[in-house]
Order: sequence, then C-alpha cells, then structure tokens
Amino acid sequence: MIFLLRNSIALDLNKCYNPLMLRFLTAGESHGKALIAILDGMVANLPLTTEDINPDLSRRQGGYGRGGRMKIEKDEAEILSGIRLGKTIGSPIAVMIPNRSTEFFEKVVTVPRPGHADLAGALKYNQKDIRNVLERASARETAARVAVGAICKRFLSEFKMKFSSSIVHIGGQSDEKKWKKAIDEAKNAGDTLGGVFQIEISNCPPGLGSFMQWDRRIDGRLALALMSIPAIKGVEIGLGFEQAKLPGSKVHDEIYYLPAGRHGGKGKFFHKTNNAGGLEGGVTNGETVILKAAMKPISTLAKPLKSVDLATKKPTEAFVERSDVSAVEAAAVVGEAVSAFEIANALIDKFGGDSLEETKDNFTAYQKRISVI
Repeated sequence: MIFLLRNSIALDLNKCYNPLMLRFLTAGESHGKALIAILDGMVANLPLTTEDINPDLSRRQGGYGRGGRMKIEKDEAEILSGIRLGKTIGSPIAVMIPNRSTEFFEKVVTVPRPGHADLAGALKYNQKDIRNVLERASARETAARVAVGAICKRFLSEFKMKFSSSIVHIGGQSDEKKWKKAIDEAKNAGDTLGGVFQIEISNCPPGLGSFMQWDRRIDGRLALALMSIPAIKGVEIGLGFEQAKLPGSKVHDEIYYLPAGRHGGKGKFFHKTNNAGGLEGGVTNGETVILKAAMKPISTLAKPLKSVDLATKKPTEAFVERSDVSAVEAAAVVGEAVSAFEIANALIDKFGGDSLEETKDNFTAYQKRISVI
C-alpha cells in the first residue's frame, strides 16, 4: 500500500514539474537519409502547408560565411502526418527534411576536433568511431527544429505575434560591411568567427509563464531553448548583463496606464522603457520580448588545432571536414524557432483548447478581462 502511494505521489509530482502542453522530438543524422521532426500537442484546425515552413528552412541556410554544404542542400519540408485538407487535425505533426549530402556518412573518424562534442561524446557512448557522435551532435539537426518553430510561428500569427531577428555583431563588428570583411579575413586565415544575435517577439500578451514553480518561468524556458542551440554560450534578456552595472533607478521600467478611449484603444498598462525585455518574474508583461544569444566561433577550422588520435593515442591535428566560417545569421533563425516553440507552449498552457477556435475564444476573453482591470 505504501509502495502504491509513493508511486502515486511520484506520478503527480511528475505532472507538476513537466508543464509541457506542446512537445517535440527530432531524429536523423547530419549526412544520413533525412531529418525528422515530430510536434505533438498542436491544436486542430490551424491552416498549415509546407509554404509556412520552407521559407524559414531557406533562411537558416543563408547568411554570410556559410560553407559548401549549403550549396548542395535545398531544405524543403515534407509533411508526413497531422495535416488533412490543409489544416491540422490535432494529431502529431511529422515533418521530413531529406538530406542531399550523404557522402561522409561511411567515413570513419578517430581524431576529435577541439570545441566539438567529439571527444566527450566518444567517451560517454564508448565509441571508437567519432562519426557516431558528430553526425547527431551536428548543427544540421537544427533544420528540424526550424521546421517545428515555423509551425509554432504560424500558430502564434493567429494571435498577432511576430518574430524577427537581427545581428548585434559578428567577430566584434556591428556594421555589416565590416563583419563581412572580418569573415573574409577569417576564411583566408583558416579561422572562424562567432557573434551575437537578437530575437524580438512583438505583440506578446502579458501573462505567459508563471512564477509559481521554477520550471514554469518563461524566461528560464527561453534561456534553456536558446542555450540548447549548438555553439550558443550565453543568453541575455533585455539589458541582460548591463543591468549588473547600473543602479535600480536606471534599470527598472516604470509603469503607466493608458485609459480606455485614448487613441481609440482599450485601457492598458504599459512601460515607456523595456529594459526587462518583456519579462518580469518569469512572466511576459505585454512588452516586446527581447532576447540575445552569444555564439562561439565554429569549431571546425581549416587550419586545425592540436588533438590526439583515439586509435593510436598519438598527438596529431584535428581532422577537417566541410564547415562554415561563420553561422551567426543562421543561428538567429534557429533562435526564432526555438523561442516560438516556447511561446506557443506557454500560450497553449495558459489558454488551453483542443482547436484553434477554442484557444482563440479563451484568448479573446482574457484580453477583454485585463483591459478593464
């Protein structure tokens, strides 16, 4: 009896600490047959076609400093399930993105590259051939996440939300001409460059996320999502680390109220500044959500760093495989995607609904209520 009670408590706690309404999995290797994404929990009756997904897949392939792989691939989604007659039906949505480049898949690798998952992964999974690690650890996997994010962005567009990204700097250069020059110089030197990108989510309603439990804080979930992108080493929200240098009087956003009828709108609270980046207490506050992420330089160098051969244990240079010089612009597109998933998850968590119509009704009722507080 005690055993059953303990198991029952464990199951209830598991529900409390896993607030996911949406969830997704990806599968596939960098040079395998294809990448697969499965999104579970999306509402029914959302109009969706591959044309809602393919533009973001194309954007992920772009950006200055990309390597030869992107000249080979033409990422296009094939929807395998979850859609009928142009609309979602509430069942899991499966998307496949075929790989054109598969020539490296059979090549054995025994020399790990510094900065990659090569050595740590080989030790963890007891692999003699690093190919078994690098194929899955590759940033190629993010194409599947971009497909998931594109579906989530399509869903959030029904609630007037918009996602955009921009480059803060690449290699320390904030001017596009200068960062392109820096990328060219790095390429000629056999080196790579990282940088910082910014995500903005506009028209995000107040109230997404919660401070009631640590794992329901939307700022934490967004930071986790961005940090899960390969090569991302830091995340900021709003002013981010700059806030640590300033007094509170110059950081916190003062609150104002716009009465109903002014400028033809309903009554609403607002902030004249947005140093918090649209997030306070783990909850969206109605302002534009602003996120920044720092990407390290690509780990595969044309002029390789020192390493050790796993087979012989002798010092050597890291192996070189086709790679990018810089992929910050592409990473920004991935950042939009993973952020869209978390915002969509939080919206469905708050407003519920098994169909788009039901979720919209709940959303509209909430908007009406907060306009008269």
